[in-house]
Order: sequence, then C-alpha cells, then structure tokens
Amino acid sequence: MYDDIQEILFDQEQLAQKCQELANQVNEDYKNKELVLVGILKGSFMFMSDLVKRTTIPLEIEFMAVSSYGSSTESSGVVRILKDLDTDIKGKHVLLVEDIIDSGTTLTYLMDYLKGRGAASVEIMCLLDKPARRTQVLPVRYVGYVIPDAFIIGYGIDYAERYRNLPFVATLKEEVYRSKD
Repeated sequence: MYDDIQEILFDQEQLAQKCQELANQVNEDYKNKELVLVGILKGSFMFMSDLVKRTTIPLEIEFMAVSSYGSSTESSGVVRILKDLDTDIKGKHVLLVEDIIDSGTTLTYLMDYLKGRGAASVEIMCLLDKPARRTQVLPVRYVGYVIPDAFIIGYGIDYAERYRNLPFVATLKEEVYRSKD
C-alpha cells in the first residue's frame, strides 16, 4: 500500500493542527446556535472525528451518504442520496463536513436540498479544496488546505475503497490509478 504513494502532502501533526484551527473557528462562529455537523460519507469520517473531538460547543452529529461518481474517477453529474439525515434540521444551522471538494456538484445539490428542508443556514467545511476541478460556483466557508489537481488518498479518502486507513494525506502514483482504467 505504501509503495503506491507518490508524495505525502500533510502528515498527522499538520492534520491535527488544521483540525484544531477549524474547530476554533466553528466554536467561535456557532456559539449560542443550534449546530448540526453533517459528515459526507465515507471520506469525511476521519476528518469529522478529529474535528468533533476539538469542538467545545454543543452540537448534533449527522451523516449523509451520496454518490455522483459510481465506480468512476469522474463525476457523473447526477447526485443520488444513499443515506439521508435521521434528524429534523428545521431552524438549525447545518455545517456540511466534506473531505475533498472537486467539481462541487454534490455539495451544490446538498446545499439546496438542506435549505429546502428548512435549515437556518447551510455552510460548507472541507479539509481539501481542489479548485482546478471546480465546475460549480460554491461558497466554501471553511477550507483546510487548497491542493493541486492530483489524485489524493489517505485520512479517509479512498481510491477504489482502499487507502482510507492511511493516517496522512498523500498523492497516489499515476500508474496505480491509470492501470485500473
């Protein structure tokens, strides 16, 4: 598995520090508000876990599973909700927690969808922002790192359901994902 890594972009210490910075912002921005953190599965689980551990304000935790990729590495542009919220968000502030933003198609859809369910506000936090791939205008309130257009793995982010368990963020060697095409 480690032989497939091109380069480590962010190690465990950098990720922990970034999670603390982002949690500090959330603590300040959402104090005295009803906040629901919504993790987008599966990729956000490690990031969201580390973020929540550093958050000191009352909040609810939810998860959604959506798909716009299928088994491809390119978005189909069609968003399907595979797991919806279990909680009513009407009148609450929603913060979508995403591992990585590429095209923005999925999050644009989810923002509209959750606003339609009566959320007081819907904002986005991502660990990694890849603006070179953006096809949608997307207001991202909290960004951990802006990254180049490379294939990213680790810290919850997968390629073909592998590499999620890496404790750091890295780039995948091109020959690994090109060999699967």
